[in-house]
Amino acid sequence: MDFALTEDQHAYVASARAFSAGVLAPNASTWDAQSIFPKDALRKAGELGFMGLYAPEVSGGLGMSRLDASMIVEELAKGCTATAAFLTIHNMATSMIGKYCTEGVIEQWCPDLVAGTKLASYCLTESGAGSDAASLATRAERDGSDYIVSGSKAFISGAGDTEALVVMLRTGGFGPKGISALLIPADAAGISYGKAEDKMGWNAQPTRSITFDRVRVPVANRLGAEGQGFAIAMEGLDGGRINIGTCSIGTGQQALEEATAYVRERNQFDTAIADFQSTQFKLADMLTELVAARQMVRLAAYKLDAKDFQASTYCAMAKRFATDAGFNVCNNALQLFGGYGYIKEYSVERHVRDTRVHQILEGTNEIMRVIIARRLLIDGALEVIK
Repeated sequence: MDFALTEDQHAYVASARAFSAGVLAPNASTWDAQSIFPKDALRKAGELGFMGLYAPEVSGGLGMSRLDASMIVEELAKGCTATAAFLTIHNMATSMIGKYCTEGVIEQWCPDLVAGTKLASYCLTESGAGSDAASLATRAERDGSDYIVSGSKAFISGAGDTEALVVMLRTGGFGPKGISALLIPADAAGISYGKAEDKMGWNAQPTRSITFDRVRVPVANRLGAEGQGFAIAMEGLDGGRINIGTCSIGTGQQALEEATAYVRERNQFDTAIADFQSTQFKLADMLTELVAARQMVRLAAYKLDAKDFQASTYCAMAKRFATDAGFNVCNNALQLFGGYGYIKEYSVERHVRDTRVHQILEGTNEIMRVIIARRLLIDGALEVIK
């Protein structure tokens, strides 16, 4: 088993690190404080290929493996967690369009999406359908060569500031088999947006509800076959769990580096904080948890790339572990800063706020435990998950 990075992977990481340090990190605090959605930075990311990481090459994307993409996302998250997280959401929606839409729709949308000159939101969650995504109620009724869409979505990243909406909605009966996916232009007649949510973190990307009031959408804008939407959504969530786990690791790594530098400089009782054994033990645990989380996420990404039949279980385990570990590392970093960690002059408090939501989205960590336990209890799976 070879854990060494390839020459290409080293190049991807170096490019992402330079962009993160040069564009994201210097502006992250301002974007957070002023709730600025950095579209210019996202366009610059598109110039480097970061807005179409795993979209198929035939749609203009890089067609990267999820493992390679995760290494890029980790570096971007070190610069700005919220921006890196939105970038992964855009990538998920863009890859769905590039993989499942018709050739005409791909030609119409993907060049701009891959370039970052247009942005995409992914619309699954509803006020009454969070963890239980199969119970969503937003509906599309067939009307000739169109669908008429009515309903609403909640907690949609980028909503109101993006151009494309990949929407999961009901075209059939109750349950997952009645769900389809549509690409809906964000400015289509009948769409309205709620206020930007006042959030604890992720302030560098807007989050709004969306209401669809008899929105007319061509059938040609459907992703895949009618009734295939839930399968597409679940496929996207496996990758999304790798993405959000990766964002947690990248942010945790940044928090650890900041805390390490701080405890070397800060003196108490005529001694550097770094010289206290309690500090050293805390730093050691933080680093160990991050390394373990990173390897688990990369293993899950490898399983997903290999289409392993238990990839979803690995993605759930990686998401649960990495988002818990990433948040804990950020929280412990804040503790090492003491009172200064609670002041916005230092970015560690932002790291804590931005990583907290990772334990909730892409399936709560409680739901991840349900997925893992079910796999464990089916057909003696305890001996299979290795």
